[in-house]
Amino acid sequence: MKSMTGYGSASGRVGHTALTVEIRSVNQRFLDLKVNGPREYGAWEADIRGLISAVVSRGRVEVYIGRNAGARAGDVELRKDVAAAYLTAWRGLKKEFGLPGEIDLPMFLAASGVFQTKDRTAPVKAEKEEVKKLVGKALVAHGRERAREGRNLQRDMRARTRALSRMTAQLKKKAVGQAEQFQARVERRVQSLLDGAVDEARLAQEAAILAERADVTEEIVRLESHVEALSGLLRTEGPLGKKVDFLLQEVNREINTIASKSSDLTMTSLTLEGKSEVEKLREQAQNVE
Repeated sequence: MKSMTGYGSASGRVGHTALTVEIRSVNQRFLDLKVNGPREYGAWEADIRGLISAVVSRGRVEVYIGRNAGARAGDVELRKDVAAAYLTAWRGLKKEFGLPGEIDLPMFLAASGVFQTKDRTAPVKAEKEEVKKLVGKALVAHGRERAREGRNLQRDMRARTRALSRMTAQLKKKAVGQAEQFQARVERRVQSLLDGAVDEARLAQEAAILAERADVTEEIVRLESHVEALSGLLRTEGPLGKKVDFLLQEVNREINTIASKSSDLTMTSLTLEGKSEVEKLREQAQNVE
């Protein structure tokens, strides 16, 4: 089991160009993948998305790719024509206004346009392979983080599923003979109200119908099956979030039905406990891939 929340990064170099990749993910019902990188890498986005979607199946995933092409010998050039123009202007200014001082290097460094950095934004072919390697490394780190959080979620969800299993067993035990007891109560109540003036056969028939409607045996059998399936699912590997969410919907439906049909206080209390556990499980499931 893996959480949808995670972070991973990797960095490398191609020549003088420094490259970084960061992957962040949070909860999302489906896969929502965004790749943010240099404009020059736009043609590679489909390849990068493919690498991510092959590993991550659910969540909001943001990929950041940084590129810093550092300066090196030959990247900066002196524009002599601009420097000469500045020099002529400074000399004219000095002569015209009789200004003191000498023209020195700091004045050239402060002048705009005297030095120019060559455009080295076009990525070399080797950068694509390096970026793909860094995405892979960042995915590994990202996966470790998701697996660590996933183990914590799995432990908690297994414990809550065991609590549901115990609750189901108690409901099953308590439900034994409930229909017959309900029928007997109805008959006694009606006879008491009518002071014995009642058709016994008709009374037994109507009480049996009411007792059948109040019987929760089928719901408990289905609940037991769903909880058992959930327990087994939480022991498997791979993306589980959607399957867990579906089973929890079924568990919740059966618990609600049992709660609405049962008039026994103990069973009502058990269903309330079960609904509480299901709600906590559903919250956890929102974080599972």
